[in-house]
Formats: sequence, structure tokens, C-alpha cells
Amino acid sequence: MAMKLRLTRMGSKKRPFYRIVAVDSATRRDGRALDYVGFYNPMVEPVELKVDQEKVKMWIERGAQPSDTVRALLKQAEKAAQ
Repeated sequence: MAMKLRLTRMGSKKRPFYRIVAVDSATRRDGRALDYVGFYNPMVEPVELKVDQEKVKMWIERGAQPSDTVRALLKQAEKAAQ
């Protein structure tokens, strides 16, 4: 079973925000997530980004691969935490 860390879209029309989730790679974009590891809201200034680093580490150890966008967000969150 290939695991992914990716974004799932939430919110209303023209006002999106995203959850960072761990899912099976065959699951559709807004399908059932195995775990919620954070959120990203690009619609506010400054951008809201919260990531549970412990959960991310656990899922990566289990073999989950972050999508390109999630990888960039994780780097941004790590930089902001320092």
C-alpha cells in the first residue's frame, strides 16, 4: 500500500483552505483520510500553516511520500518553527 501526504480541499466556493492528510495513494483527493497532520489557509494574510511535526515524522517513517506541494509546506513550517 503506497502512502501519501497530500492536501485535501475544504471550505466554500472561492474560499478554500486545505488539510494536510495521510492517505492511501489510490484514494481520491477528498476521500477518507487515515490521519490529519495539519492545515494550510492561503486566504488570510499572513498565511496560516500548522503542521504536527511528530505525526509527519511518524508517517514518513511508515513510508508515506509527501507530494511536491506538501514537501514545500513542510519546509516552510520547519523554517517558521525555528
